[in-house]
Amino acid sequence: MAHDHKVLDALDAAKTQWYHFTAVVVAGMGFFTDAYDLFSISLVTKLLGRIYYFNPSSESPGSLPPNVSAAVNGVAFCGTLAGQLFFGWLGDKMGRKKVYGMTLMLMVICCLASGLSFGSTPKGVMATLCFFRFWLGFGIGGDYPLSATIMSEYANKRTRGAFIAAVFAMQGFGNLTGGIVAIIISSAFKARFDAPAYKDDPVGSTVPQADYAWRIVLMFGAIPALLTYYWRMKMPETARYTALVAKNAKKATSDMARVLNAVEVSDEEKKAEEDELERREEYGLFSRQFAKRHGLHLLGTTVCWFMLDIAFYSQNLFQKDIYAAVNWLPKAETMNALEEMFSISRAQTLVALCGTIPGYWFTVFFIDIIGRFAIQLGGFLFMTVFMLGLAIPYHHWTTPGHHAGFVVMYAFTFFFANFGPNSTTFVVPAEIFPARLRSTCHGISSAAGKSGAIVGSFGFLYAAQSNDPAKTDAGYPPGIGVRNSLFMLAGCNVVGFLFTFLVPESKGKSLEELSGENDDEEAAPGQGNQQTVPTNMSD
Repeated sequence: MAHDHKVLDALDAAKTQWYHFTAVVVAGMGFFTDAYDLFSISLVTKLLGRIYYFNPSSESPGSLPPNVSAAVNGVAFCGTLAGQLFFGWLGDKMGRKKVYGMTLMLMVICCLASGLSFGSTPKGVMATLCFFRFWLGFGIGGDYPLSATIMSEYANKRTRGAFIAAVFAMQGFGNLTGGIVAIIISSAFKARFDAPAYKDDPVGSTVPQADYAWRIVLMFGAIPALLTYYWRMKMPETARYTALVAKNAKKATSDMARVLNAVEVSDEEKKAEEDELERREEYGLFSRQFAKRHGLHLLGTTVCWFMLDIAFYSQNLFQKDIYAAVNWLPKAETMNALEEMFSISRAQTLVALCGTIPGYWFTVFFIDIIGRFAIQLGGFLFMTVFMLGLAIPYHHWTTPGHHAGFVVMYAFTFFFANFGPNSTTFVVPAEIFPARLRSTCHGISSAAGKSGAIVGSFGFLYAAQSNDPAKTDAGYPPGIGVRNSLFMLAGCNVVGFLFTFLVPESKGKSLEELSGENDDEEAAPGQGNQQTVPTNMSD
């Protein structure tokens, strides 16, 4: 192996300290806010339909037209995809810390603005809401590559996977908090402004004050982001960025000494390291050298994340069947607007508590024991098995008396997504690429995932419609049905399973060993430009 760098060795060998946990909380609160903001809209879309699309001649409460519903729910995903690419690139150009504050302030401003959406017509309100949610998503997108990269570059190599996974696991608490806040707001408004059910009084079932309820729920997401802004600004630039990209080993050491009790490095060693770093050959993202070293790795991380998110975000197709099966969601016409918001929030809170959070934390506890590769491969395998278990006897599961089995199969699918590729696809891209391209490559991988989320959320929403026009949801054309959609989703999991073999195992290895940066020195200008694929990447 090439010359050892004391600054980076100290980071790899550092004991787990209080600052590691502080970094998890500071970075994790960004993901907490991300999850809250992205998923809270689903808690209030039914209420938006009742308020802005009420039809007095209809026997059913108002609902958002399919195109409006897709826009309101999906525009933040589009913003997130753009933000992942832009801020991922910017994080490598300007540094992680400088960009980290930008994304948080953008999230705070747009979160508040979403709740203040205005307009004299329903179309105007929805257009304003979509505008601000796009830019909210843009800020959220930046948090993906930056949080993962910052945590990976701070952590030691023994517990790095658990710390990055813990940042991502904060999503589960964001989902849970979104449901709890919506329950509290809807309960408070319901107690203060009681109203009859829709079937008894279509007009009176939606009180004017309900227009404030959804706005408060959306605006609440700004609070946790604001609380962590100060701490984000206090975080020093990561030592790996300063040493390997900015090539300032002396500043990297002083920054690290501020927050971690690590080994001291002499001035002579710092100067020697800076000279060594200056001599390194560097290659760009679109170079032949990158394609040779990391091309297959980037293909593996992008395809796996894309396929995972198609399957993961399509799972909301079954939620209405599950809610009805276990009587979590009564028929809409039997409730008033605030009661419906309460019921939806309660159901999604139970899903977050029972299905989402456990899988995330299983990953945190086991990722540095059994490794990323095994967790991702096993996750895709079990997701395939359980989706086929839902699809093959689908008519059996949907007949009365068999709903309990359907719920169990659905829960296991969700569990193995989170104790599987939903976590590992976030962790691995932050570990296996060079420091100067790490944030960019994570942004590309996560953007591929978000494009899969758009396909899963909206493509399959149309595809899963019944092929009988009489049985489709209002406003939707006939599709291929839920059963055939499940077979297609199982196929997506199989593709993810196969492409996992392109991604190296990163457990217990330093970032420089994984990315091949230790070997770059061997091809410094004094020794010509003959570089070989590092042997440690062969697995």
